[in-house]
This record gives sequence, structure tokens and C-alpha cells, in this order.
Amino acid sequence: QVQLVESGGGLVQPGGSLRLSCAASEFTLDLYAIGWFRQAPGTEREGVACISSTSDNTYYVDSVKGRFTISRDYGRNTVYLQMNSLKREDTAVYYCATDRVAGAPFCAVVEDAYDRWGQGTQVTVSS
Repeated sequence: QVQLVESGGGLVQPGGSLRLSCAASEFTLDLYAIGWFRQAPGTEREGVACISSTSDNTYYVDSVKGRFTISRDYGRNTVYLQMNSLKREDTAVYYCATDRVAGAPFCAVVEDAYDRWGQGTQVTVSS
């Protein structure tokens, strides 16, 4: 069974940084666009960023532009979300997910486009 595992979450002060990882077992992430989503308590899950299978295209929601960077390491079968200048409002459980369609040259942070999800990693930004 395909498993996506997020890691790298934790407690960080405002202005700090974290790097989240999304790894897969028995599944090659290379072929798929990957999205990062987050869900804060009492809110709906929202898209944060995504990267196409070839890494040619990325997308960021306005609230994280200039602060977050999504990238992938094909050799490690891992996708990263580097989060800098963290704010309290970034506090949430962060999830990664794979696109339903292999080889898509673009990506979008639309939940219905993704069909494999990890369990999430908690990010808490607090002083």
C-alpha cells in the first residue's frame, strides 16, 4: 500500500524556519505532481504549494509567497517544503499528497486533484 510520510514539523518561534519532508515507501514520487496542504484547528484544509512532476512549475498560495519554497530530490524520492519567516497563522497540520494523474506538466492546489495523502505533521509557531 502506498504510504506518504511527512516529517519535520515542530514548535518554532515566529520568524523561525522549518523544513518539511514528504517521503514515499514503495512508490515513486517522481512521476507525480506533489501538493502541500495545511489545516488549522476549526478551519478547512487549504492548499499551500505544489510542484509539477518535472519541477518546471510550482505554485504558492499568496499567504506564503516569498516565504515558502517547495522542491524535490529525485534521488531521495522526497519532496520538501522549506518554510521561512514563519508566522503564528502558519500553525497547522501540514499534509503532502500526490496528483491523481502521472506526468502532469503543471500543478494546482485543488484537493480533488490529489488522491494519496500522508498523515500530516504538526507545525506550531508560537513564542
